[in-house]
Amino acid sequence: MSGSRVVALGHHQPERVLTNADLEKMVDTNDAWIRQRTGISTRRIAAPTETVADMASEAGAKALAASGLAPSDIGQVIVATCSAIDRSPSTAAQVAARLSIPSAVVFDMNNACAGFCTALATADHTIRAGAAQHALVIGAEKMSDLVDWTDRSSCILLGDGAGAAVVSASPDAQIGPATWGSDPTRANAVRLVDEWQPRFAQEGQAVFRWATSELPAIAAQACAKAGIEVTDLAAVVTHQANLRIIEALTKRLGLRDDVVIARDVVESGNTSAASVPLALSKMAERGELPSGQPVLLFAFGGGLSWAGQVITAP
Repeated sequence: MSGSRVVALGHHQPERVLTNADLEKMVDTNDAWIRQRTGISTRRIAAPTETVADMASEAGAKALAASGLAPSDIGQVIVATCSAIDRSPSTAAQVAARLSIPSAVVFDMNNACAGFCTALATADHTIRAGAAQHALVIGAEKMSDLVDWTDRSSCILLGDGAGAAVVSASPDAQIGPATWGSDPTRANAVRLVDEWQPRFAQEGQAVFRWATSELPAIAAQACAKAGIEVTDLAAVVTHQANLRIIEALTKRLGLRDDVVIARDVVESGNTSAASVPLALSKMAERGELPSGQPVLLFAFGGGLSWAGQVITAP
């Protein structure tokens, strides 16, 4: 095998929907203000007893079932998360136990919002090296645990959820080379503060300028590494940080008018490492992903880090 491919997807979101009207009762804000600045109308919030491992397991189970593989076929489980509180056993180990995956290598990966694309590249490299034939890659977050509900600039942004992909060896490479990196000199622009009770914080304007001015060229590099032009893309799934960022970034990429662009942030909010697989899985479920066509995945955030690749839609 000379490459790998995404063979199945799955996702999970909590039942509770937190609307902008609900937030109006909690902080000094209103629906128009939130929509104008973020594009977000709702977000899902996990129950107090619902954990990152719970959501990751639900999404992973759906992806595994859709793949047609047996749990024993999975040789690697990676969970991308920055909000899980369990250090050992890892969230990935908990997922493997719940899904009866018997002997896979399991680990969590924290690259904040870029985590899923980083984990996907890691799984691709593992399979290319012959160290596994099948991998389960999950992005899962309970960002509501990290919200300062008195801060109207940040509490409107975040939501909870998980998305998963099963990646398998393939005779042709259907996951392109990763474009990834970081600018650690600006690491504090998006951060979790307070050692034992972490809270989300960011320099919103600085992140917006960075994402819209510098990242389009970096995202285009992922297409070049995959041997295609930006104009060949059929769909784009970026980190669901903010609708204004998504629209500015994709506009500057110079996409065709018929390209499908993920806008799940409107109903799910910013779910950090879960946002790309969550949006991707929901697009596939709705029949919006053009099977066999190139899709750009591109995520960015805390670090400041970025990661992305072109995949062939399953």
